[in-house]
Amino acid sequence: TGGHTTEILRLLSCLSESYSPRHYVLADSDKMSEAKIRSFEQKRAETFSKSQFSLDRIPRSREVRQSWISSVVTTLYSILYSLPLTYKRKPDLILCNGPGTCVPVCLSAFLLGLLRIKRTIIVYVESICRVETLSLSGKILYYFSDYFIVQWPDLKKKYPKSVYLGRIV
Repeated sequence: TGGHTTEILRLLSCLSESYSPRHYVLADSDKMSEAKIRSFEQKRAETFSKSQFSLDRIPRSREVRQSWISSVVTTLYSILYSLPLTYKRKPDLILCNGPGTCVPVCLSAFLLGLLRIKRTIIVYVESICRVETLSLSGKILYYFSDYFIVQWPDLKKKYPKSVYLGRIV
């Protein structure tokens, strides 16, 4: 908890005022990330007066060291919880970077696109700490994202659909 949030906030700090409102989705048990986001948004409001954001919570899809079998059940539960949220927000773009919480949200958005309710662009940025292999979230979202960004050249070689931009966080 917190590492992925730090990386995504670094990415968001480079975005213009036009990327508003921003809707953050957190695991229901994640308290540290909420404080980081609120601090980031408070500083951002000093520069961009019309800056808007919201925080939404969903059940954590997978705990660290949770068994694979039980994580299927908790992830399905998180997807069911994410569907109405994604339908309500109808995002134009989802920018995510690897925590398990992003998988249910992205799959919900992908499903809404398949149903022709709302087409959402999904941009996945693999964490900078993933040098040789993809994270579990990356292995799943490689197939569902519109843009899959890696930060190491070896990953680009292994995953041809990916985009290598160098180290961006």
